[in-house]
Amino acid sequence: MRIFLEQKRYQLLNMPNKIIIAIDGYSSCGKSTLAKSLAAKLAYVFIDTGAMYRAVALYFLRNNIDFDNEAQIVKALEEIKLNFVYNASSLKSDMVLNGENVEAEIREMRVSEKVSEVATIGPVRDFAVAQQQAMGEYKGIVMDGRDIGTVVFPTAELKIFVTADPAIRVERRFLELQITNPTIRKEEIEANLQHRDLMDTTRERSPLKQAEDAIVLDNTNMTREEQFNLALSWALAKIG
Repeated sequence: MRIFLEQKRYQLLNMPNKIIIAIDGYSSCGKSTLAKSLAAKLAYVFIDTGAMYRAVALYFLRNNIDFDNEAQIVKALEEIKLNFVYNASSLKSDMVLNGENVEAEIREMRVSEKVSEVATIGPVRDFAVAQQQAMGEYKGIVMDGRDIGTVVFPTAELKIFVTADPAIRVERRFLELQITNPTIRKEEIEANLQHRDLMDTTRERSPLKQAEDAIVLDNTNMTREEQFNLALSWALAKIG
């Protein structure tokens, strides 16, 4: 199976039949890791929509923007310029906010605690979705988030909805954050994930939900390699 997938990958590099792969799901389910791996294997562009919302949240926090003041928010969005730059040392794209690489700072807990709230704000969603849709004009992209298959790209050729047992998600997030924050507590992470799940699934605009034509990927008992190979087989089948 692995040899077959490798052969297909090299055939795909010269094929014009590019698709959009939309990956949605809960926090700390490994969506971004999966999306990055698929993009690299297929020579597609990876778009981390979560990083975009995190960057907006960081700008709001830095500039004391009132989340309930729409006029302030709209004015602030006019001052925000987002783009991704390739990081040769990490072999991935970093988030750049107004010319500043903020990849590390947007992963801090203070941003994680606010990002779901910021993502519920109408003008913020309009701002981000417009940019995301423009990025997908020529296809050949892998995008992950909460509403990619339902709102951003409802006609995406492949939609994957990622989920996992909550306890597993907490453990994965704990191991990830412990590298940069040794004092982080699991209880803190569990509370944060519960809050984000509630905000993501109950927000009025573009709530997190499975698209009717999405394939569910429960990776509770999967390794990253197993998850990747399964998703890659779905992508290759769609590409044809």
